Order: sequence, then structure tokens, then C-alpha cells
Amino acid sequence: MQKIDDKSWKTLRTKLTRSKQIVSIDMGDPEKEYVHSRGIDILKLHATDFVRKRIAPAEPKNDGRQTPLKGHPVFIAQHATGTSDRVKLKKFHGIKEGMELSEKEIAYVVDIIIRWIEEQAGEPA
Repeated sequence: MQKIDDKSWKTLRTKLTRSKQIVSIDMGDPEKEYVHSRGIDILKLHATDFVRKRIAPAEPKNDGRQTPLKGHPVFIAQHATGTSDRVKLKKFHGIKEGMELSEKEIAYVVDIIIRWIEEQAGEPA
């Protein structure tokens, strides 16, 4: 469950756009500037940290409300990719609730977040 290939990415994007829970979410200019000024490697570190602390535990604190809707490109990406809480991880990615995320699952979630950010910010995938 690591690197998402192009076909799987396209399938996931289609599934997400059909969801009533996830509206069309885009990054604004301030978030794009943040991405360009910090770089993808820094964003990947941020994403990994956020996922480990907020999503990876078996029972995350405030699950369903732990990921802000704004303030950081990673948060926006989590909402846009169905990776903002454990219910969405189960629904969109088949990752079970009630169990701590494995390293492979963390890497998969981070990969999806970064793929979306790269797409939004016009960075190479």
C-alpha cells in the first residue's frame, strides 16, 4: 500500500468526486505559495507528522474533527482526498478503523496527500 499508480489515482479521484461528503476542494493562492516556498519535501514531512499524530492511532482524539478545514495545504489535501479521519479512510481507502495504521498505510496516505498537493500546486508528480 505505498506509491499510488496513475490508474489507481484516477479511480480514487473519480470516487472522491462522486461523494457528497467531499465537495470540490481546491487550494487557494496562499496555500500554493506555501507549497512553492517550502517545497514538496517539507510538505511530505508535515504530512507524515500530521498523519502519525492525528490519524494513525487506533482511536484518534476527536476523530472526525481532528483535521482543520484550512490553515495548511496538508489539511486541505486530507479533506480533498478522504484522508482526514478514520471513517473516511475506511470508506474511500478500505483502511480499517480501530487499529493503528501500519508504516505502509501511513506511507500510502502521505503519498495520496502529496499527489493531490502536487496536482493542485502545479508541481511535478
